[in-house]
Amino acid sequence: MAYKPDYVFEGEPAPGETREVAPGVWWLRMPLPFALNHINLWILEDGDGWTIVDTGVQNDEIKACWETIEKKHFTAEKPLKRVIVTHFHPDHVGLAGWLCERHGVELTMTLAEWTQTRMNIFETQESKVAQMMPFYKKAGFDAEQMESVKTRGAYYGRIVSTPPTRFNRVEEHDEIMIDGHAWRVIITEGHALKHACLYCADKKVLISGDQILPRITPNISLQPQEPDLNPLQLFIDSLDKFRDLPADTLVLPSHDWPFQNLLERLDCMAEHHDERLDAALAAITEPATGVDVLNALFKRELDNHQIFFAIGEALAHVHKLMADGKATRTLAANGVYRYQAVGAMESAA
Repeated sequence: MAYKPDYVFEGEPAPGETREVAPGVWWLRMPLPFALNHINLWILEDGDGWTIVDTGVQNDEIKACWETIEKKHFTAEKPLKRVIVTHFHPDHVGLAGWLCERHGVELTMTLAEWTQTRMNIFETQESKVAQMMPFYKKAGFDAEQMESVKTRGAYYGRIVSTPPTRFNRVEEHDEIMIDGHAWRVIITEGHALKHACLYCADKKVLISGDQILPRITPNISLQPQEPDLNPLQLFIDSLDKFRDLPADTLVLPSHDWPFQNLLERLDCMAEHHDERLDAALAAITEPATGVDVLNALFKRELDNHQIFFAIGEALAHVHKLMADGKATRTLAANGVYRYQAVGAMESAA
């Protein structure tokens, strides 16, 4: 379908600056050291204080941005009251521990995301590499790519501050009261374990995190710790949770710009994955590795960071094809999985 995001604002706030996008809701943009070079964060007026939603990665540049924000917004009379994090990915949770300790406030997350953050922080390089190596070998990584697995290892702890040892849990349909307004928790899966979006009916505002983005789709990856999961199906099912929201909902995404036309975007994202599934199926008419599928889906050159997202996404699509009965998987003598379309196998027979 022809889709064009209905962006609500022109431009974006500079690092360290804020812009009010709805009554009591302020937009921050922080830099990221990745190809996707920014993240949107949110601070909400909360009566006699403030609530933060997401934090950015841990580095000195973003800490300096937060220090600028603190001087402008957080005072003794109106301090920071709490930190909410949508999910465990470094650009969202990275400075949560630092901010909570700095301001003496508590962290709010889903249980799965807090647990995953704690586990990743204390993962050793050796244990992480040991977990990753067999997974990426079976996916078809070559010798050079396997070396990048060793280099990547437990990178998480380098860009995420240690999270608090206690937190406040949120679950599906919980309501967080912020400045007298109820923000309903909507839990999604596929991109992360139990990603929390926040919707305020009074304001018609949805903080969508990474679940719904206006221009790109979030990475849906098969991961080494759950090698038999079907994350794409979980993600697609989660999209339906937003279809009862008003068409004029203001969506505040973690990347790019605030937008409307939510329902059109949901349809577009579902259609995008249908197209990617067709492309993945076409790539396995003959037995093919995960890397073969990656090369069919991603034509551009990928750096050593992006290739992990790309192989995870390729595998997520072939796993959905397997779950739908459209593909099979066999382990070849060299220890690499080969995927093949069911129809192609029947034709060959």
